[in-house]
Amino acid sequence: MFIRKAELSDAAHLSALSEQLDYTVTPEDMAARLGKIFNEADHAVFVMETENSVAGWVHIHGRHLLESPAFAEIGGLVVDSAHRRKGIGEKLMRQCEQWAREKGYAAVRLRSSDQRKEAHEFYKRIGYDNVKAQQVFHLKL
Repeated sequence: MFIRKAELSDAAHLSALSEQLDYTVTPEDMAARLGKIFNEADHAVFVMETENSVAGWVHIHGRHLLESPAFAEIGGLVVDSAHRRKGIGEKLMRQCEQWAREKGYAAVRLRSSDQRKEAHEFYKRIGYDNVKAQQVFHLKL
């Protein structure tokens, strides 16, 4: 297994992995999203490749806000259920941390839904602190 940057040809694998966390996205929509992200210098998507598949993916991007110093944020992390608890998630996160350092960011943040208790324990175990609770509001346009 090894980590590499995602490619458009990975769209079906990334789509299927997203389904495991109840994020429904078609392979076509995933390819379109990847295409946009690949054109952004302040975004990266990494995958953990196995012999015949993709065992996980992570998306990281820069965040620039008026009220706080810039930071890197994890947009999403998914590890195939058949490959969990094998260190893949941590390796993907460490790749993102390296990316963030290379881009000059001093911190990496992420958001995790309240019901994903196992994910919270994973992030704590690899050194992340829970520093904030918040509500997310959404308006469909």
